[in-house]
Amino acid sequence: PRDLPSFPTLRSSGLGDSFGHLFLITTLGESHGGGVGVVIDGCPSGLQLSEDDLQYELDRRRPGQSKITTQRKESDTARILSGVFEGRTTGTAISVMVLNEDAKSHAYEHLKDLYRPSHADFTFDKKYGFRDWMGGGRSSARETVGRVAAGAIAKKLLQQWNNIQTIAWVEQIHEIKSSVDKESISEQKIEASIVRCPDPEASEAMIARIHEVRKSGDSVGGIIRAVVRNVPAGLGEPVFDKLTADLAKALMSLPATRGVEFGLGFYSVKLKGSEHNDAFVMRDGTIRTNTNRSGGIQGGISNGEEIDLRVSFKPTATINFEQDTVTREGEAVKLKAKGRHDPCVLPRAVPMVEAMINLVLTDHYLRNRQSRL
Repeated sequence: PRDLPSFPTLRSSGLGDSFGHLFLITTLGESHGGGVGVVIDGCPSGLQLSEDDLQYELDRRRPGQSKITTQRKESDTARILSGVFEGRTTGTAISVMVLNEDAKSHAYEHLKDLYRPSHADFTFDKKYGFRDWMGGGRSSARETVGRVAAGAIAKKLLQQWNNIQTIAWVEQIHEIKSSVDKESISEQKIEASIVRCPDPEASEAMIARIHEVRKSGDSVGGIIRAVVRNVPAGLGEPVFDKLTADLAKALMSLPATRGVEFGLGFYSVKLKGSEHNDAFVMRDGTIRTNTNRSGGIQGGISNGEEIDLRVSFKPTATINFEQDTVTREGEAVKLKAKGRHDPCVLPRAVPMVEAMINLVLTDHYLRNRQSRL
């Protein structure tokens, strides 16, 4: 056989910056670059949309919003650059941009040739051959600005279609758990707490714990719970695009996530089938289930009950402790990280979780319109 021609060694970024099928988003930008943003393809025309709709959700995500979050000061002001005319979506691609205003890249110069423990420094270096060491580049949670902006559009679509409402809150931080009836939870109660926990007693304990670990230079993780109300039966695709599968992928793509469970989740392994099954009943002329141990999804398709899920987040990887690490050349060194970071990511992650759920449901709602003649 003839010798094959040689080509320069190039590496492709693949399609990892895009998410969705019919409602497709592509995020862009880095933590310490010029800005971050998103392009949304597939949004139907005629939706009333303004920058204020996006800003409300971005304000819930932005840094510096309280004494328990990173003190990086970003207004996260959204600018819609295309896809909206006279206050309505045109049906063409919507692009949104948010400029970075408080990037202090010099705070990361000491990390140029070091790998931070439990960050993406080492893995990005091995994948691409070099990395953006200023705040982590694309691996930074600042990338989620684009997701939250796109999620705000998905939220408006879902409300208009079927009054579908996604609500998420902090259920646990470290070993502190809240105990609150999910039926009584409202966005107002959640937003009344800077930790976004609607249980006042647990909220105060969580805030105190975050202050405690921040003072010591450490960090903590926890669990965010989410419910989706008014979901119609029938959303989800068979086999590989089950609603559970797509939601799990969406949520596990968020920084610092470590697990997702639906309904009773891992607790269900302790039950027998007779204890776990959701029996069908007629209620108000509609077929429903009398329990919701499945979390609103059966066979990968929504059954008309509330979608009920939990997402676990690890402790923030950046801590003010001296740790063992190595340089790019493998030389052992000690690292005491600097820079601004959240001692607990959960309060700011609540709108991120809601956004990813809304993006998946919007995509499946559009796909479901094609499933019948």
